[in-house]
Amino acid sequence: MKIGYFCNMTNWSHKPYTQLIEEVREIAVQLDNSGWESIWFTEHHLNHEGMDACPNALMACTDIAARTKRLRLGQAANIIPFWNPIRIAEDIAYLDHLSGGRIEVGIGRGVYGREAVNMNEEADVRDQAKNKRLFEETLEILKKAWTQEMFDHQGEFYTYPTPGFVWKHDMSPPVPGVVDMETHELKQIGLVPRPLQQPHPPLWQVVDSQSSIEWAGRNGINCIMWIPTVATLKQRFEIYRAARSEYEGKDVPLGKGISLVRDMFVAESMEQAEVLAGEGILTYLRWICHWRGLGNHMNPGEELPESAGKLDLLDYDFLHGRNLLFGTPAYVAEKIEELESELNLHNLQVWSNFPGMPHDTVMQSIKLFSKEVLPRFSGSRDKVA
Repeated sequence: MKIGYFCNMTNWSHKPYTQLIEEVREIAVQLDNSGWESIWFTEHHLNHEGMDACPNALMACTDIAARTKRLRLGQAANIIPFWNPIRIAEDIAYLDHLSGGRIEVGIGRGVYGREAVNMNEEADVRDQAKNKRLFEETLEILKKAWTQEMFDHQGEFYTYPTPGFVWKHDMSPPVPGVVDMETHELKQIGLVPRPLQQPHPPLWQVVDSQSSIEWAGRNGINCIMWIPTVATLKQRFEIYRAARSEYEGKDVPLGKGISLVRDMFVAESMEQAEVLAGEGILTYLRWICHWRGLGNHMNPGEELPESAGKLDLLDYDFLHGRNLLFGTPAYVAEKIEELESELNLHNLQVWSNFPGMPHDTVMQSIKLFSKEVLPRFSGSRDKVA
């Protein structure tokens, strides 16, 4: 199993941003020196509350690329409907070269309406069908730009090259197909650079709904899941396996192409894990479940007891047995082994820098995980330090 760190940059306590950056750098260097496979960053915007404080996962990966040697660098995810397709295609390809081919490309559609409508009106999540069409077209352009020496595109949202543009330059001889040889109208464009990893870096889509899981599988895209219980995940893994098998034209093993994010905190005792990190994860999930409710935490067929408020049942005891990797190294390792045996899990991302958590406490957990848990799982890099 490959184990990475999901580095959600929360700043609930509103520390100076330079301090937040330095703390993330310390986490990344520790991971790189301890045999972790990867680090992953998110993209969120306009979050003055401080719950999600990283506006650009690619810039975060660039900074960490310069400070590490082995870690693979992922985004979970780039919200591609917010981006100009050529701009993000260039940035990812450039970063792939800067990092020596260590990039994992995460893509998503966006979930926060406040972000979407202000980053790109066309991506407004209140119109889910349009948002999805924009996502799919943007991805189509990314693949063209990465894999074709020269390309063109005509779609609902984008047309490349811009029609009617004449290109004449003494140092740029006209090439048939690239320009019209009579009118010199530009007919194709080409990305510089194209990615170091060919045909392009691995693609991962953050998914939640059955339709998104199926779409990713049918298009040969890896996927990232997060919250559900093992029993619910097993159903979702089966949905993905069926769709991915259809895409590949052969039976695909359960778990292939899936990465699971799990909330993690390792401590010397079960009680200490709850005391040190329980409120941190509850703070974050109160934010998330404001929109989602608790349905994503339920087992198949399970029904919630009635309560006055939709989050009244959200406490540590409710969460712990369902999806938290909180406890001693032995307990956390046992729960990861359960994920391996029940889901044939190939890729795991854990995160522990929850809202309001002191950085020293986060580092203690990461170091304990690195020392006592990580070596028990094959597929992670040999421990370096």
